[in-house]
Amino acid sequence: MSPTPRVDYRTEPSRYKHWKLKFEGPVATLAADFDENGGLMPGYKLKLNSYDLGVDIELNDAINRIRFEHPEVRTVVVTSLKDKVFCSGANIFMLGLSSHAWKVNFCKFTNETRNGLEDSSQHSGLKFLAAVNGACAGGGYELALACDEILLVDDRSSSVSLPEVPLLGVLPGTGGLTRVTDKRHVRHDLADIFCTTSEGVRGQKAKDWRLVDDIAKSAQFAAKVQERALQLAKLSDRPAGAKGVALTPLQRSEEADALRYSHVAVEIDRAKRTATFTIKAPAQAVQGEVAAIEAAGAAWYPLALARELEDAILSMRTNELDIGTWLIKTQGDAAAVLQMDAVLAAHKDHWFVRETVGLLRRTFSRLDVSSRSLFALIEPGSCFAGSLLELALACDRSYMLALPDDEARAPKIVVGELNFGTYPMATGQSRLQRRFYDEQPALEAVRAQVGQALDADAAFALGLVTSNPDDIDWADETRIAIEERVAMSPDALTGMEANLRFNGPENMFTRVFGRLTAWQNWIFQRPNAVGEKGALKVYGKGDKAAFDWNRV
Repeated sequence: MSPTPRVDYRTEPSRYKHWKLKFEGPVATLAADFDENGGLMPGYKLKLNSYDLGVDIELNDAINRIRFEHPEVRTVVVTSLKDKVFCSGANIFMLGLSSHAWKVNFCKFTNETRNGLEDSSQHSGLKFLAAVNGACAGGGYELALACDEILLVDDRSSSVSLPEVPLLGVLPGTGGLTRVTDKRHVRHDLADIFCTTSEGVRGQKAKDWRLVDDIAKSAQFAAKVQERALQLAKLSDRPAGAKGVALTPLQRSEEADALRYSHVAVEIDRAKRTATFTIKAPAQAVQGEVAAIEAAGAAWYPLALARELEDAILSMRTNELDIGTWLIKTQGDAAAVLQMDAVLAAHKDHWFVRETVGLLRRTFSRLDVSSRSLFALIEPGSCFAGSLLELALACDRSYMLALPDDEARAPKIVVGELNFGTYPMATGQSRLQRRFYDEQPALEAVRAQVGQALDADAAFALGLVTSNPDDIDWADETRIAIEERVAMSPDALTGMEANLRFNGPENMFTRVFGRLTAWQNWIFQRPNAVGEKGALKVYGKGDKAAFDWNRV
């Protein structure tokens, strides 16, 4: 799979190759019917509903369409249109052809998409039911595990399985192992058998082991799915009579060294191996009345910003592997950002506002888990206030220019109420809680300054920025810090940053992104998986894997 073409995360239903969407009142059906000739790259076929990054890009888009365009939907049924096959997981031949970096980005985006189902269930009342109507293996079962409930057809052949260990010499590392234990509470000895048995578990045993919630014979399966989907819908408060908001095509101009959107710009300095992200504040007051918010639709600033920033992050992560340091800047009027936050807070229970906050939350979280060094540069004209302060709080370091003799030009930051829990990290903590290890004196000192414009010295005294150089030292200090960072081992930095960013309580999401993803990435590089006779390389060729029996 080389050279790797650039990946575009923008799509819409008329361009889907792999998913079919159907809407019936409070229930949407998202059916897998993957085009085996529709792989994102050449060299493999997506047989048996096996998937690649292109399938997941469509899945992510489809879920967003349901979130925003169909507020009447309360339950999403995920099922298959293929006979006897639900989903056989990630395409093995695609993995065998892929570079290590491609596999890592693929697994990360898959993680984020699966986690997004649980995020919507928790925060937005959108419930998910996996109607497993055929063989369900590997990443296919991981998709089912991300749903609120799993129904399995009891037809003596359909099963659920995580066969990565016995078949491929790798791990079900995009959430499989973690959800089996942390979410479904499968007893650890049974989970051990399950994860080392390639043929999987079916029928009543799958229910007894807690691998699925219920089973139904083929003749009753459709009725059982519909009954349970409607029961789940009763747990949701999504509005039956609301009008959806169309997610119009995202406009982006591309240059050799830049991505430009309405509210976000990314400029790449290839010689310095840096990218500067500039996020612009609203140019005018954000609509604050419900009717005006709904009328603005996809052009409503908070939603437009979230979509643009998400696309920029995903594009840079996948297409610009050599650009290891991202410099985060903002531009505009802090008061406009705070006015936007007031609108978000005032209408937080309105379905459209709630979904917009959800997309912002998941987008900020994409920054946290990006394997890039993140430095915030807080300069004159910046607007790191409220929601946009989250960008600086997500960074590994933040530099804020001190101009004690020029109060008018001196940059300010403003802490808002939304910084105290509206945009939790994967840990469930706010970035302020993470920053101060949930120590109350520090948090209370910050809360006492909510709404106040803080200059560099005040922000530094509160611990909100890393450094506050004056105009004499600013250029040299920031230049040296960036040059030193760029010169360090990217592998060592990725491991260090992930450990430091997620210093709080561990939960299922952090285990998926941290421990399991790290293990999976290590295993993916070992000869037992990808060597000449590695399990991943010989899969499907009739050869037996040759293992180095040393335990490492």
